[in-house]
Amino acid sequence: MSIAFVFPGQGAQTVGMGQDLADAYPAARAVFDEVDEALGEDLSGLIWEGDAETLTLTQNAQPALMAMSMAVIRAMDAEGLPVTKAAYVAGHSLGEYSALAAARALSLSDTARLLRTRGKAMQEAVPVGVGAMAALLGLDFDTVTEVAEMSAQGQVCAAANDNDPGQVVVSGHKEAVERAVEMAKERGAKRAVMLPVSAPFHCSLMEPAAGVMAEALSDVDVEAPKVPIVPNIHAEACTSTAQIRNCLVDQVTGSVRWRESVAWMASKGVTEIWEIGAGKALSGMARRIDRSLAARAIGTPDDIAKALEG
Repeated sequence: MSIAFVFPGQGAQTVGMGQDLADAYPAARAVFDEVDEALGEDLSGLIWEGDAETLTLTQNAQPALMAMSMAVIRAMDAEGLPVTKAAYVAGHSLGEYSALAAARALSLSDTARLLRTRGKAMQEAVPVGVGAMAALLGLDFDTVTEVAEMSAQGQVCAAANDNDPGQVVVSGHKEAVERAVEMAKERGAKRAVMLPVSAPFHCSLMEPAAGVMAEALSDVDVEAPKVPIVPNIHAEACTSTAQIRNCLVDQVTGSVRWRESVAWMASKGVTEIWEIGAGKALSGMARRIDRSLAARAIGTPDDIAKALEG
């Protein structure tokens, strides 16, 4: 059995997530305390008792989801399931930061501050209403790439998230993305829907945010990860600290090559995908990418207990 730990991205957040972990594991509660201290605010209060709309704001959701994932990692470690049990780590978009924190390439405090910066920079890169994203279901990546190129018509429209064989997300100017939705339906997409996001992530419109992250990353220490990471932008393993920095900058505007990343890990002998943190989206994607993969989501004390039994 060879396991990969994977970490979810934006959209998995829910009010109340992680409170049961904090109650059950002092090490998990310490994660939320450290993130609060790093940000100089009561983010854990927002996560556990706030309103969903405020938690969903990009600048809050990104560090909150990382804190949730790291609380699980610290609880697992307390139970004798350290990150070094994994052959690889990987994260979907912001989840890449969670993966790096889990593999001890980034400190928890630095990761929280970087994600707060990233969230603000991505939100501010494009005025609200100018950009959009849409999920196109039932079309392969090559077809969606062609649809995006034809829909651009002088604007930006790009395949942003290659999630699994039947789910690709496009991102760019709102009008171009709306054209892509209509064209995808004409091409036989099972569904093509606009996503409720506040900015067009992972396309060239995010270039201002990439510049902000390049500067922010230049001021933090990056260590060699304890477990090889599979970055979104390359979809194969990386342990070089210089390459890790570059990948974190490039992923702001680049595609999330999730389908390729999971397939690459499977080709290297990974047989199980453990989704660490909030939600179960990545578990479902893993099964659609490679039916031979076993997948489990670990986000509660009960999930950890079942993982221990296995």
